[in-house]
Amino acid sequence: MDERKVVLRELLAQDPADVAEVLADLSQEQATDLIHDLFLRHAAAEPLGEMDPDESAELVAKLDRAEASEILSRMDPDDAVDLLLELPDETQTELLSRLSRKDAEVLAELLAYPADTAGGLMSPEIVPLSLSSSVQQAIDTLRRRQEEAETVYYAYAVDDEGRLQGVLSLRDMALAAPGKSLSDLVVRDAVKVLVTEDVEEVARTFDKYDYFALPVVDEEDRLLGVITVDDVIDVIREEATEDIYGLAGVPIEEGIDTGWWRSLRLRLPWLYVRLLTALAAAVVVGLFEATIARVAALAVLMGVIAGQGGSAGMQTVTIITRGIALGEIAPRQGGRLLLKELFLGAANGVLIGATIGLITYFWKGEFLIGVAAFLAMLLNLIVAGVFGVVIPLAVRRMGRDPALASGIFLTTVTDVVGFGLLFLIAKWLLPGV
Repeated sequence: MDERKVVLRELLAQDPADVAEVLADLSQEQATDLIHDLFLRHAAAEPLGEMDPDESAELVAKLDRAEASEILSRMDPDDAVDLLLELPDETQTELLSRLSRKDAEVLAELLAYPADTAGGLMSPEIVPLSLSSSVQQAIDTLRRRQEEAETVYYAYAVDDEGRLQGVLSLRDMALAAPGKSLSDLVVRDAVKVLVTEDVEEVARTFDKYDYFALPVVDEEDRLLGVITVDDVIDVIREEATEDIYGLAGVPIEEGIDTGWWRSLRLRLPWLYVRLLTALAAAVVVGLFEATIARVAALAVLMGVIAGQGGSAGMQTVTIITRGIALGEIAPRQGGRLLLKELFLGAANGVLIGATIGLITYFWKGEFLIGVAAFLAMLLNLIVAGVFGVVIPLAVRRMGRDPALASGIFLTTVTDVVGFGLLFLIAKWLLPGV
Protein backbone atom coordinates (compact mmCIF):
# COMPACT_ATOMS: atom_id res chain seq x y z
CA MET A 1 0.00 0.00 0.00
CA ASP A 2 1.56 3.35 -1.05
CA GLU A 3 2.07 6.23 1.35
CA ARG A 4 -0.78 8.32 -0.09
CA LYS A 5 -3.31 5.59 0.58
CA VAL A 6 -2.02 5.13 4.12
CA VAL A 7 -2.37 8.87 4.84
CA LEU A 8 -5.85 8.91 3.33
CA ARG A 9 -6.96 5.94 5.40
CA GLU A 10 -5.69 7.66 8.55
CA LEU A 11 -7.54 10.86 7.65
CA LEU A 12 -10.79 9.00 7.04
CA ALA A 13 -10.61 7.75 10.64
CA GLN A 14 -10.30 11.31 12.00
CA ASP A 15 -12.96 13.86 12.90
CA PRO A 16 -13.89 16.17 9.97
CA ALA A 17 -12.65 19.18 11.98
CA ASP A 18 -9.19 17.58 12.21
CA VAL A 19 -9.22 16.85 8.48
CA ALA A 20 -10.15 20.51 7.88
CA GLU A 21 -7.03 21.59 9.79
CA VAL A 22 -4.89 19.31 7.65
CA LEU A 23 -6.39 20.80 4.48
CA ALA A 24 -5.77 24.34 5.71
CA ASP A 25 -2.07 23.57 6.32
CA LEU A 26 -1.44 22.08 2.86
CA SER A 27 -0.58 23.98 -0.29
CA GLN A 28 -3.57 24.67 -2.52
CA GLU A 29 -2.48 22.02 -5.01
CA GLN A 30 -2.03 19.38 -2.30
CA ALA A 31 -5.32 20.30 -0.63
CA THR A 32 -7.18 20.09 -3.96
CA ASP A 33 -5.76 16.61 -4.61
CA LEU A 34 -6.75 15.51 -1.11
CA ILE A 35 -10.29 16.86 -1.52
CA HIS A 36 -10.58 14.88 -4.74
CA ASP A 37 -9.48 11.70 -2.96
CA LEU A 38 -11.95 12.37 -0.14
CA PHE A 39 -14.70 13.05 -2.67
CA LEU A 40 -14.20 9.63 -4.24
CA ARG A 41 -14.87 8.15 -0.81
CA HIS A 42 -17.88 10.40 -0.12
CA ALA A 43 -15.92 12.12 2.67
CA ALA A 44 -15.22 15.64 1.33
CA ALA A 45 -18.37 17.49 2.38
CA GLU A 46 -17.94 17.52 6.15
CA PRO A 47 -14.28 18.71 6.24
CA LEU A 48 -15.13 21.52 3.80
CA GLY A 49 -18.00 22.49 6.06
CA GLU A 50 -15.58 22.77 8.99
CA MET A 51 -13.19 25.09 7.14
CA ASP A 52 -13.43 28.86 6.89
CA PRO A 53 -15.72 29.58 3.92
CA ASP A 54 -13.09 31.60 2.05
CA GLU A 55 -10.60 28.72 2.29
CA SER A 56 -13.10 26.03 1.30
CA ALA A 57 -14.31 28.19 -1.60
CA GLU A 58 -10.76 28.44 -2.97
CA LEU A 59 -10.51 24.66 -3.01
CA VAL A 60 -13.94 24.09 -4.55
CA ALA A 61 -13.18 26.64 -7.27
CA LYS A 62 -10.24 24.43 -8.37
CA LEU A 63 -12.37 21.29 -8.67
CA ASP A 64 -14.22 19.98 -11.66
CA ARG A 65 -17.67 21.63 -11.68
CA ALA A 66 -19.55 18.33 -11.62
CA GLU A 67 -17.45 17.18 -8.67
CA ALA A 68 -17.86 20.51 -6.86
CA SER A 69 -21.65 20.52 -7.26
CA GLU A 70 -21.92 16.97 -5.93
CA ILE A 71 -19.89 17.93 -2.86
CA LEU A 72 -22.21 20.91 -2.31
CA SER A 73 -25.23 18.62 -2.45
CA ARG A 74 -23.75 16.53 0.39
CA MET A 75 -22.90 19.50 2.61
CA ASP A 76 -25.22 20.92 5.25
CA PRO A 77 -27.18 23.66 3.45
CA ASP A 78 -25.99 26.45 5.77
CA ASP A 79 -22.35 25.47 5.21
CA ALA A 80 -22.90 25.16 1.46
CA VAL A 81 -24.38 28.67 1.33
CA ASP A 82 -21.45 30.12 3.27
CA LEU A 83 -19.11 28.56 0.72
CA LEU A 84 -21.16 29.76 -2.27
CA LEU A 85 -21.16 33.34 -1.00
CA GLU A 86 -17.36 33.38 -1.32
CA LEU A 87 -17.52 32.43 -5.02
CA PRO A 88 -18.13 34.74 -8.01
CA ASP A 89 -21.77 35.05 -9.10
CA GLU A 90 -21.18 33.17 -12.35
CA THR A 91 -19.60 30.25 -10.47
CA GLN A 92 -22.52 30.19 -8.02
CA THR A 93 -24.98 30.06 -10.90
CA GLU A 94 -23.11 27.27 -12.66
CA LEU A 95 -22.85 25.11 -9.55
CA LEU A 96 -26.51 25.62 -8.65
CA SER A 97 -27.55 24.66 -12.20
CA ARG A 98 -25.85 21.27 -11.76
CA LEU A 99 -27.72 20.44 -8.54
CA SER A 100 -31.02 18.64 -8.33
CA ARG A 101 -34.03 20.95 -8.46
CA LYS A 102 -34.79 20.37 -4.78
CA ASP A 103 -31.22 21.06 -3.60
CA ALA A 104 -30.91 24.12 -5.83
CA GLU A 105 -34.17 25.58 -4.52
CA VAL A 106 -33.09 25.09 -0.90
CA LEU A 107 -29.74 26.81 -1.45
CA ALA A 108 -31.27 29.60 -3.57
CA GLU A 109 -33.77 30.37 -0.82
CA LEU A 110 -31.00 30.58 1.78
CA LEU A 111 -28.86 32.75 -0.52
CA ALA A 112 -31.73 35.24 -0.66
CA TYR A 113 -31.37 36.02 3.05
CA PRO A 114 -28.76 38.63 4.07
CA ALA A 115 -25.69 36.92 5.52
CA ASP A 116 -25.90 38.95 8.74
CA THR A 117 -29.42 37.77 9.62
CA ALA A 118 -30.85 34.63 11.23
CA GLY A 119 -32.01 33.54 7.76
CA GLY A 120 -28.45 33.64 6.48
CA LEU A 121 -27.32 31.56 9.45
CA MET A 122 -30.05 28.93 9.68
CA SER A 123 -30.30 25.44 8.27
CA PRO A 124 -33.64 24.39 6.76
CA GLU A 125 -32.96 20.75 7.73
CA ILE A 126 -35.82 20.20 10.16
CA VAL A 127 -38.39 17.45 10.65
CA PRO A 128 -41.61 19.12 11.90
CA LEU A 129 -43.95 16.98 13.99
CA SER A 130 -47.66 17.11 14.69
CA LEU A 131 -48.86 17.34 18.29
CA SER A 132 -51.49 14.74 17.52
CA SER A 133 -48.73 12.15 17.12
CA SER A 134 -47.71 9.72 19.83
CA VAL A 135 -44.14 9.53 21.06
CA GLN A 136 -43.58 6.29 19.16
CA GLN A 137 -44.96 7.73 15.92
CA ALA A 138 -42.73 10.79 16.29
CA ILE A 139 -39.62 8.69 16.95
CA ASP A 140 -40.39 6.52 13.92
CA THR A 141 -40.72 9.67 11.79
CA LEU A 142 -37.40 11.03 13.02
CA ARG A 143 -35.69 7.71 12.35
CA ARG A 144 -37.01 7.60 8.78
CA ARG A 145 -35.97 11.17 8.09
CA GLN A 146 -32.84 11.41 10.24
CA GLU A 147 -30.69 12.76 7.40
CA GLU A 148 -33.02 15.77 7.11
CA ALA A 149 -32.51 16.85 10.73
CA GLU A 150 -29.79 19.40 11.54
CA THR A 151 -29.98 18.93 15.31
CA VAL A 152 -30.28 15.88 17.52
CA TYR A 153 -31.26 17.88 20.59
CA TYR A 154 -34.76 19.10 19.85
CA ALA A 155 -37.74 18.47 17.60
CA TYR A 156 -40.33 21.07 16.65
CA ALA A 157 -44.10 20.80 16.58
CA VAL A 158 -46.13 22.70 13.97
CA ASP A 159 -49.80 23.01 13.05
CA ASP A 160 -51.32 22.30 9.64
CA GLU A 161 -50.19 25.74 8.41
CA GLY A 162 -46.59 25.13 9.47
CA ARG A 163 -46.75 27.56 12.40
CA LEU A 164 -44.52 26.72 15.34
CA GLN A 165 -46.47 25.22 18.24
CA GLY A 166 -43.60 24.41 20.56
CA VAL A 167 -40.35 22.55 21.16
CA LEU A 168 -39.87 18.91 22.10
CA SER A 169 -36.82 17.59 23.90
CA LEU A 170 -35.59 14.35 22.33
CA ARG A 171 -34.47 13.27 25.78
CA ASP A 172 -38.03 13.65 27.11
CA MET A 173 -39.36 11.73 24.11
CA ALA A 174 -36.87 8.90 24.60
CA LEU A 175 -37.85 8.52 28.26
CA ALA A 176 -41.62 8.83 27.75
CA ALA A 177 -44.03 5.95 27.25
CA PRO A 178 -44.42 5.09 23.53
CA GLY A 179 -48.15 5.82 23.55
CA LYS A 180 -47.86 9.21 25.24
CA SER A 181 -49.07 12.17 23.18
CA LEU A 182 -46.58 14.83 22.09
CA SER A 183 -49.02 17.46 23.35
CA ASP A 184 -48.18 16.28 26.89
CA LEU A 185 -44.43 16.85 26.34
CA VAL A 186 -44.30 20.02 24.25
CA VAL A 187 -42.89 23.27 25.63
CA ARG A 188 -45.24 25.83 24.13
CA ASP A 189 -43.52 29.07 25.17
CA ALA A 190 -40.52 28.27 23.02
CA VAL A 191 -37.67 30.73 22.59
CA LYS A 192 -37.39 31.47 18.88
CA VAL A 193 -35.74 33.97 16.57
CA LEU A 194 -37.21 35.90 13.67
CA VAL A 195 -35.69 35.15 10.28
CA THR A 196 -34.78 38.82 9.79
CA GLU A 197 -33.07 39.16 13.19
CA ASP A 198 -29.47 40.36 13.22
CA VAL A 199 -26.91 37.64 13.89
CA GLU A 200 -25.45 39.54 16.84
CA GLU A 201 -28.89 39.54 18.49
CA VAL A 202 -29.19 35.82 17.75
CA ALA A 203 -25.83 35.24 19.46
CA ARG A 204 -27.01 37.20 22.50
CA THR A 205 -30.16 35.04 22.67
CA PHE A 206 -28.06 31.87 22.70
CA ASP A 207 -25.82 33.37 25.37
CA LYS A 208 -28.83 34.29 27.51
CA TYR A 209 -30.65 30.94 27.38
CA ASP A 210 -27.77 28.48 26.87
CA TYR A 211 -29.64 26.41 24.29
CA PHE A 212 -27.98 24.10 21.77
CA ALA A 213 -30.39 25.13 19.01
CA LEU A 214 -33.16 27.65 18.34
CA PRO A 215 -36.00 27.56 15.80
CA VAL A 216 -36.25 30.28 13.16
CA VAL A 217 -39.68 31.61 12.17
CA ASP A 218 -41.12 34.21 9.81
CA GLU A 219 -43.46 37.09 10.68
CA GLU A 220 -46.43 34.69 10.71
CA ASP A 221 -44.64 32.28 13.06
CA ARG A 222 -44.13 29.64 10.38
CA LEU A 223 -41.15 27.40 11.09
CA LEU A 224 -38.39 27.96 8.51
CA GLY A 225 -35.30 26.37 9.97
CA VAL A 226 -32.99 25.99 12.93
CA ILE A 227 -29.78 27.62 14.14
CA THR A 228 -27.35 25.49 16.14
CA VAL A 229 -24.82 26.66 18.69
CA ASP A 230 -21.81 25.78 16.51
CA ASP A 231 -22.97 28.35 13.95
CA VAL A 232 -23.32 30.96 16.70
CA ILE A 233 -19.80 30.27 17.98
CA ASP A 234 -18.56 31.11 14.48
CA VAL A 235 -20.51 34.39 14.59
CA ILE A 236 -19.11 35.32 18.01
CA ARG A 237 -15.57 34.60 16.81
CA GLU A 238 -16.08 36.67 13.66
CA GLU A 239 -17.59 39.59 15.56
CA ALA A 240 -14.76 39.53 18.10
CA THR A 241 -12.24 39.49 15.26
CA GLU A 242 -13.96 42.42 13.58
CA ASP A 243 -13.87 44.43 16.81
CA ILE A 244 -10.19 43.69 17.45
CA TYR A 245 -9.26 44.49 13.85
CA GLY A 246 -11.43 47.59 13.86
CA LEU A 247 -9.84 49.08 16.97
CA ALA A 248 -6.43 48.65 15.33
CA GLY A 249 -7.56 49.87 11.91
CA VAL A 250 -6.83 46.49 10.31
CA PRO A 251 -9.14 45.39 7.45
CA ILE A 252 -11.18 42.30 8.33
CA GLU A 253 -10.24 40.71 4.99
CA GLU A 254 -6.62 40.26 6.10
CA GLY A 255 -5.31 37.18 7.88
CA ILE A 256 -1.96 35.72 8.82
CA ASP A 257 -1.67 33.97 5.45
CA THR A 258 -2.47 37.06 3.37
CA GLY A 259 0.32 37.92 0.93
CA TRP A 260 2.35 41.09 1.51
CA TRP A 261 1.04 42.82 -1.63
CA ARG A 262 -2.60 42.30 -0.69
CA SER A 263 -1.83 43.30 2.91
CA LEU A 264 -0.24 46.49 1.62
CA ARG A 265 -3.34 47.36 -0.42
CA LEU A 266 -5.64 46.60 2.51
CA ARG A 267 -3.70 48.51 5.17
CA LEU A 268 -2.46 51.51 3.20
CA PRO A 269 -5.82 53.37 2.99
CA TRP A 270 -6.21 53.21 6.78
CA LEU A 271 -2.66 54.46 7.28
CA TYR A 272 -3.41 57.41 5.00
CA VAL A 273 -6.49 58.19 7.07
CA ARG A 274 -4.35 58.12 10.20
CA LEU A 275 -1.78 60.34 8.44
CA LEU A 276 -4.44 62.95 7.70
CA THR A 277 -5.58 62.96 11.31
CA ALA A 278 -1.98 63.21 12.50
CA LEU A 279 -1.49 66.22 10.23
CA ALA A 280 -4.31 67.95 12.08
CA ALA A 281 -2.30 67.61 15.29
CA ALA A 282 0.82 68.78 13.45
CA VAL A 283 -1.01 71.94 12.38
CA VAL A 284 -1.71 72.72 16.04
CA VAL A 285 1.95 72.24 16.90
CA GLY A 286 2.94 74.49 14.00
CA LEU A 287 0.79 77.31 15.35
CA PHE A 288 2.85 77.33 18.55
CA GLU A 289 6.38 76.96 17.17
CA ALA A 290 7.51 80.15 18.86
CA THR A 291 6.14 78.99 22.20
CA ILE A 292 7.97 75.66 21.93
CA ALA A 293 11.18 77.45 20.95
CA ARG A 294 11.05 79.53 24.15
CA VAL A 295 10.09 76.67 26.49
CA ALA A 296 11.72 73.46 25.18
CA ALA A 297 10.13 71.39 27.98
CA LEU A 298 6.78 71.77 26.21
CA ALA A 299 8.06 69.61 23.31
CA VAL A 300 8.59 66.74 25.74
CA LEU A 301 5.39 67.26 27.69
CA MET A 302 3.07 67.43 24.69
CA GLY A 303 3.76 63.80 23.75
CA VAL A 304 3.18 62.63 27.32
CA ILE A 305 -0.11 64.51 27.68
CA ALA A 306 -1.48 63.50 24.28
CA GLY A 307 -0.40 59.87 24.75
CA GLN A 308 -1.96 59.64 28.19
CA GLY A 309 -5.21 61.08 26.83
CA GLY A 310 -5.20 58.56 23.99
CA SER A 311 -4.65 55.65 26.39
CA ALA A 312 -7.41 56.77 28.77
CA GLY A 313 -9.79 57.39 25.90
CA MET A 314 -9.14 53.95 24.40
CA GLN A 315 -10.02 52.38 27.75
CA THR A 316 -13.40 54.09 27.55
CA VAL A 317 -13.89 53.29 23.85
CA THR A 318 -13.13 49.62 24.47
CA ILE A 319 -15.69 49.40 27.29
CA ILE A 320 -18.36 51.25 25.30
CA THR A 321 -17.71 49.27 22.09
CA ARG A 322 -17.96 45.99 23.99
CA GLY A 323 -21.20 47.14 25.62
CA ILE A 324 -22.64 48.02 22.21
CA ALA A 325 -21.57 44.67 20.74
CA LEU A 326 -23.20 42.74 23.59
CA GLY A 327 -26.37 44.83 23.54
CA GLU A 328 -25.74 46.11 27.08
CA ILE A 329 -26.17 49.80 26.24
CA ALA A 330 -29.72 51.04 25.82
CA PRO A 331 -30.36 54.31 23.93
CA ARG A 332 -31.18 56.17 27.15
CA GLN A 333 -27.97 55.16 28.90
CA GLY A 334 -25.77 57.60 27.02
CA GLY A 335 -26.22 60.41 29.54
CA ARG A 336 -25.38 58.21 32.52
CA LEU A 337 -22.29 56.82 30.82
CA LEU A 338 -21.18 60.30 29.84
CA LEU A 339 -21.52 61.54 33.43
CA LYS A 340 -19.57 58.55 34.75
CA GLU A 341 -16.68 59.08 32.34
CA LEU A 342 -16.70 62.80 33.04
CA PHE A 343 -16.13 62.20 36.76
CA LEU A 344 -13.69 59.36 36.05
CA GLY A 345 -11.70 61.55 33.67
CA ALA A 346 -11.59 64.32 36.28
CA ALA A 347 -10.38 61.91 38.99
CA ASN A 348 -7.73 60.41 36.71
CA GLY A 349 -6.78 63.89 35.57
CA VAL A 350 -6.24 65.16 39.11
CA LEU A 351 -4.06 62.20 40.06
CA ILE A 352 -2.09 61.80 36.83
CA GLY A 353 -1.94 65.56 36.32
CA ALA A 354 -0.56 66.16 39.81
CA THR A 355 2.08 63.48 39.18
CA ILE A 356 3.26 64.96 35.88
CA GLY A 357 3.09 68.47 37.37
CA LEU A 358 5.37 67.54 40.26
CA ILE A 359 7.78 65.72 37.98
CA THR A 360 7.94 68.74 35.70
CA TYR A 361 8.50 71.10 38.62
CA PHE A 362 11.39 69.07 40.08
CA TRP A 363 12.81 68.54 36.59
CA LYS A 364 12.76 72.17 35.39
CA GLY A 365 12.43 74.05 38.67
CA GLU A 366 9.61 76.11 37.16
CA PHE A 367 6.41 76.07 39.20
CA LEU A 368 4.20 77.51 36.45
CA ILE A 369 5.37 74.96 33.86
CA GLY A 370 4.34 72.26 36.35
CA VAL A 371 0.94 73.94 36.74
CA ALA A 372 0.55 74.09 32.96
CA ALA A 373 1.33 70.36 32.68
CA PHE A 374 -1.14 69.58 35.48
CA LEU A 375 -4.01 71.59 33.94
CA ALA A 376 -3.39 70.28 30.41
CA MET A 377 -3.35 66.67 31.63
CA LEU A 378 -6.48 67.18 33.74
CA LEU A 379 -8.48 68.72 30.92
CA ASN A 380 -7.26 66.28 28.28
CA LEU A 381 -8.23 63.23 30.36
CA ILE A 382 -11.69 64.72 30.90
CA VAL A 383 -12.00 65.29 27.13
CA ALA A 384 -10.73 61.74 26.45
CA GLY A 385 -13.36 60.22 28.74
CA VAL A 386 -16.18 62.26 27.25
CA PHE A 387 -15.24 61.58 23.63
CA GLY A 388 -14.58 57.92 24.48
CA VAL A 389 -18.34 57.72 25.04
CA VAL A 390 -19.55 60.18 22.42
CA ILE A 391 -17.60 58.84 19.43
CA PRO A 392 -18.68 55.14 19.48
CA LEU A 393 -22.29 56.07 20.29
CA ALA A 394 -22.31 58.60 17.44
CA VAL A 395 -20.76 56.09 15.03
CA ARG A 396 -23.41 53.52 16.00
CA ARG A 397 -26.17 56.10 15.45
CA MET A 398 -24.83 56.58 11.92
CA GLY A 399 -25.22 52.83 11.33
CA ARG A 400 -21.50 52.08 11.33
CA ASP A 401 -19.39 49.67 13.37
CA PRO A 402 -18.08 51.63 16.40
CA ALA A 403 -14.92 49.54 16.52
CA LEU A 404 -14.00 50.50 12.98
CA ALA A 405 -13.58 54.26 13.33
CA SER A 406 -13.60 55.15 17.03
CA GLY A 407 -9.87 54.66 17.61
CA ILE A 408 -8.79 56.95 14.77
CA PHE A 409 -11.23 59.74 15.69
CA LEU A 410 -10.38 59.51 19.37
CA THR A 411 -6.62 59.71 18.77
CA THR A 412 -7.16 62.81 16.65
CA VAL A 413 -9.19 64.48 19.39
CA THR A 414 -6.75 63.69 22.21
CA ASP A 415 -3.73 64.75 20.12
CA VAL A 416 -5.23 68.04 18.97
CA VAL A 417 -6.78 68.89 22.34
CA GLY A 418 -3.73 67.76 24.33
CA PHE A 419 -1.30 69.82 22.27
CA GLY A 420 -3.58 72.84 22.08
CA LEU A 421 -4.38 72.92 25.79
CA LEU A 422 -0.74 72.63 26.83
CA PHE A 423 0.39 75.47 24.58
CA LEU A 424 -2.55 77.77 25.35
CA ILE A 425 -2.20 77.29 29.12
CA ALA A 426 1.57 77.82 28.87
CA LYS A 427 1.07 81.09 26.97
CA TRP A 428 -1.48 82.18 29.56
CA LEU A 429 0.64 81.32 32.61
CA LEU A 430 4.15 82.06 31.47
CA PRO A 431 4.96 85.71 30.79
CA GLY A 432 6.79 86.41 27.56
CA VAL A 433 6.03 82.99 26.04
